[in-house]
Amino acid sequence: MHVVPLPALADNYIWLLHDDSGHAIVVDPGEASPVESALHARKLKLCAILLTHHHDDHIGGAGRLRDMYDVPVYAPDDARIAIATHRVQDGGTVVLGQPSARFQVMAVPGHTLSHIAYVGEGVLLCGDTLFSLGCGRLFEGTPTQMLSSLQRIASLPGDLLVCCAHEYTSANGRFAQSVEPNNAALKQRVDEVARLRANHQPSVPATLSSELACNPFLRVNSESVIEWCRQHGAANDPVARFAALRSAKDVFRA
Repeated sequence: MHVVPLPALADNYIWLLHDDSGHAIVVDPGEASPVESALHARKLKLCAILLTHHHDDHIGGAGRLRDMYDVPVYAPDDARIAIATHRVQDGGTVVLGQPSARFQVMAVPGHTLSHIAYVGEGVLLCGDTLFSLGCGRLFEGTPTQMLSSLQRIASLPGDLLVCCAHEYTSANGRFAQSVEPNNAALKQRVDEVARLRANHQPSVPATLSSELACNPFLRVNSESVIEWCRQHGAANDPVARFAALRSAKDVFRA
């Protein structure tokens, strides 16, 4: 399976997955035109659409693509995603014939209450729950929910490619370094991202193992993050530490 991030809107990525026979899946198409262009350029046939949550920058192009290509649309059980043809939920499985693919569905509430991720074919399609070096804002869920979602993700195999939906890595890296200035793996990742972006390349996907080594939101139990939280009055428990990190990131400017 080939994994291709398609830039869309201001800073979104639509994920295009396709096999060598020309069959494709798209994930979170916030607009249709980048998908249409990529399908045409690569001579691909769209076979399915996967959606992680209801925000318009993730579903805005799905209706047009469904109508143009007459494909199934897999989505969480949320009435705000009216275009879905197949509702999926935690513990379910999406099995596709063309391209041949199998994804486990994981509920990851926090950014939104009905947010899901798809895990399979070597990738983690996580929408706005986990970003490289960061995580999504809490628009509907609680810190407890989001931390639980991130901990579920952290338990997955480290070689999974984290296919998140925004190009936020540079800004996330600046915040992460303010939390863990002595994290050598983080410095290496930030330097790598700077090189990629300077060459107009996407900073993602990254491996989950890299995120576990670098992303402070996955590292609330590491000594350096606990020390940062202690300095910010929130060292007592993991949820408090996560909430302190998320609140600090919400207002961080650097």
